[in-house]
Amino acid sequence: MTQQQEQTQNTIKELLSVSLTQSLSIKMEGKSSERLYLHRLVGKCSRPLLQALFVSVCATPSCAFTSPMFQEAVTLQRTMPSKTSGVEIELPDFDEMFGRIQAVSPLARLAIAGTGSGVGGGFQAVDDRDPEGYKWKKIESNKKKIVHQIDKIDNFQNLGPPILRWRASMRGPCHGYMFADFIMNVEKRQKWDPQIENVCELYPIFDLDSANIAMGFGKYGDCEKLGVGYTKTKAHPIGITPREQLTLCGIQNFDDGSSLIWGTEMEEWHNHLLPEGERLTRARSHLFSIALVPTGDNSFDAEYILQLDFGGSLPHWMTAPLVIESVKSMFGVAQPFFEAGASEGSELDLYMKEEKVREESFEDRNSILFTP
Repeated sequence: MTQQQEQTQNTIKELLSVSLTQSLSIKMEGKSSERLYLHRLVGKCSRPLLQALFVSVCATPSCAFTSPMFQEAVTLQRTMPSKTSGVEIELPDFDEMFGRIQAVSPLARLAIAGTGSGVGGGFQAVDDRDPEGYKWKKIESNKKKIVHQIDKIDNFQNLGPPILRWRASMRGPCHGYMFADFIMNVEKRQKWDPQIENVCELYPIFDLDSANIAMGFGKYGDCEKLGVGYTKTKAHPIGITPREQLTLCGIQNFDDGSSLIWGTEMEEWHNHLLPEGERLTRARSHLFSIALVPTGDNSFDAEYILQLDFGGSLPHWMTAPLVIESVKSMFGVAQPFFEAGASEGSELDLYMKEEKVREESFEDRNSILFTP
């Protein structure tokens, strides 16, 4: 180990020793002495060295699905405050969660590694091996379509429903936050999902800098958004009664412009976070992710992963085709939005310009991961 690497490692140890205890006292509206101290510590570390030091403990596909995501025992839980006073959010085992995502999504592996963007990247650069002990079955394949490949693995992890994978190549700027809007914004969601009644973020995390530290400080990019969301659906014409979901979701951004949108269902012991009202049959997203990797200045590849259990007694062979067609519709609705993003005055163009102004004026949060 070089002297510079040793110095960086000692700095990280010092950083992590004050991480969760001190960072929970950080206030979003101001820069406390603790936060400034964290910023100064990070300033001593170069990004490549941070990645090199963490690579040995990063989650890998081979070690996924070996540990529980959440802990029922209170003494084993890691929690963080939400922006709602008195509401704590249990954090998952991030290594386990991102390990699971990487096991089933080669494009997510590429995004996290930061080695596959630009011309010749994306799906052209993925290591397309199957998850250990399983084999993807191709359902659809047509290179002329936006969604050019759909695969599944039946009864994945013996949970009942199949895990599904959609691969699409999109035109337009790669922007994770705005892509997530097609999942979390109820108006955009209703354009492709007629069964949705409500989708919202109930409890955003209080401090994203603390969340980044809890994730391993750069191991999985920069967490732009993290919180507990709620979804409620309408009755379906084929006889599916309304469903509800409670999920922990987030957005990770990476230096090369890639993004990873992710989510996982909360457990029964988190039910106190559900909104007031009559309880509905619980659907469960065992695993959800969308990896976005730029393949040029105005194009990107997207890989959507979902293992959804509708709950109730309906067979999975009946519900899976509904999910497949629904997500295909989402890509069809999203494509014109992103394709128009390069046009002056489009919604995406205006948002990206506002975003750039915020970054340049430091009005938005200054991520500790990119402090010079």
